[in-house]
Formats: sequence, structure tokens, C-alpha cells
Amino acid sequence: MLVDGFGREVSQVRISLTDRCNFDCVYCHNEGLGDTRGPMDAQDHEMSADDVIRFLEVAEEFDIEKVKFTGGEPMLRDDLEEIIRRTPASITPSLTTNGSFLPDRANDLREAGLERVNVSQDALQPEEFKEITKSGAYNQVMDGVKAAVEAGLTPVKLNMVVFERTASYVPEMVDYVAENDGLRLQLIEFMPELVDEPEWAIDIERVHDWLTDRADRVEVREMHHRRRYFVNGGMVEIVDPVENGDFCANCHRVRVTHDGKLKGCLNRTDDLRSMGEMTKAEIRETFRETVANRVPYYGEYKVQTADGEWERNEKYVEAPLASD
Repeated sequence: MLVDGFGREVSQVRISLTDRCNFDCVYCHNEGLGDTRGPMDAQDHEMSADDVIRFLEVAEEFDIEKVKFTGGEPMLRDDLEEIIRRTPASITPSLTTNGSFLPDRANDLREAGLERVNVSQDALQPEEFKEITKSGAYNQVMDGVKAAVEAGLTPVKLNMVVFERTASYVPEMVDYVAENDGLRLQLIEFMPELVDEPEWAIDIERVHDWLTDRADRVEVREMHHRRRYFVNGGMVEIVDPVENGDFCANCHRVRVTHDGKLKGCLNRTDDLRSMGEMTKAEIRETFRETVANRVPYYGEYKVQTADGEWERNEKYVEAPLASD
């Protein structure tokens, strides 16, 4: 297993299979790349299924244990089941999706070898859902969550981005997962540096405090040092990376963009490294370079000043490493 210069083993990869999406969520950052979406038809610049599997075969050589397929919306790929089926047996596959296509494909994904799924679910009321996602697919998503549970893709994690518009929906969502077997809730702190809407951010510690007061017990995961709260039989986890050096110090992921570039940090776009024609030799070299140059975003790439502000550490500011 490769280790970066800060002692962090890289045990997981996230692969964006497309930048296309049938939703238009107001907080979307497209894996840190911004709004790059184009036509909804399949694009030539997307990695092919063969490219994805070739990358995973190299990742297996470096003892990568898990892969999460993301987008855009990864279920816009007709070959998603093929990719999952061909994923090396030693690597556990999971999926992040908006859930709108799950009613018709959950069983096929499970049969292909998918272990579990995360579904974006920011509101439990149709109008509130539509306001955030700009989509009228509320019923499809709710049916998709049910289909995923019935297919055995459990625990199904509901991903809820917590910001000004959704903060008041948290109690209802906590009750919902407690009342429905097979579900967990993942509250994701809104990241203003990726969306450029700082006024939408809330103090995530208020959510931690609220859950602490209601939880029967609290656990801390090794990954990112995330806190898990068990409330009335349901499990709620908070992902809170903003200005959190502890979170970055415990990150074990490398990301792959839809067009075949490696990315060492979600928050950065100046560390992209192209894998060229994606031969195994090129993938190995680029993977090693990416891991060797990984830097904790908060704590190294961004350092805290005496007055508590965060500023860029010029030591790590580089010119872009890969062309568009």
C-alpha cells in the first residue's frame, strides 16, 4: 500500500464515471471540478469501461481495498453494471447516486457485485426536494431507496448536504432513518470554497451538539475521524471537512476524474495528473506521483494564522499539472 509524505496510507479510490447529471443540485461541485457538465449523451472524453478496469487492476497492485463510483450521475453510464462486474475481486465496489435510476437497476447492480450505495437525499418533502435538486424526480428517488434496500445494498446511506436551506430538515431526516431499517444518514458539511456561496454555510458544530444531546452513544471512525451518532436505533454520521485539519490528516483517498486524471485532494484542481493513454505503465507512474505529492488541504496546503484565519501555504501552490 502506498503512503504519502505525511504518513497517510492510500487504501481507497473514488472514480468519477461521468460529469453528466440529470439533476442540477444547487450545491453541486462535481467532485471539486465545478460545473463542467455538457450534453447528456455519452462523451468521447469519458473513460471507457476498459480504461476504468485497467486503472483498477493497477490499483489492486497497490493494495487498494475499496472503490466508490461517482459522477456526475454514474447511472447515466449504460455500462455501469459491466464495470462493477469486472472490478477486481479484492476491491469492494460501492456507488454514490442521486437514486433516480435505482428502481429499475438496483437488482442488476447487486447481481453485478455492488456492495452498497449512497443516495443523495436532502429533503423528505417533494417541493423542498425540487427546490434543491431542480428535479421533479422525488418519487423515483424514494422508490430507488426502497429498491436498494430490498436488493440488499445495505446499509443504504442517505447523503444530505447541510447548509442554510436544509439545516431545518435534519431532525425529520434523523427520525426517518431511525424508523426505516437498512438506512443510515450521512450529514455532509456544505463546502463554500467549492461552490463560492459562503453565506450558505452554517456552523456544523451546532449539528454535532444537537446530535450529542440526543444520541444513545457516539463513536469515532478511523477514516477522517468522523463522528457517528446512534439515535433511537438509527445511525447518523457527520462528514465535516471544512477548516478541519484532523479530517485531512486522516484522509486515505485518491480520486480519478471522468476524463482520466488523478487527483490527490477533493478541494484542489492544481494537482491534476493525466494518465495519458492509460497504459498500465502510465497509470502506475501517475498513481505513484499523485500519492507522493498528496498534501493535507487543511493543515499544510492551507495553514491557520495566529488570528485563526486560513491562508494558502505558498510552498504547495503549483501551476496546473495537466491540460484540459
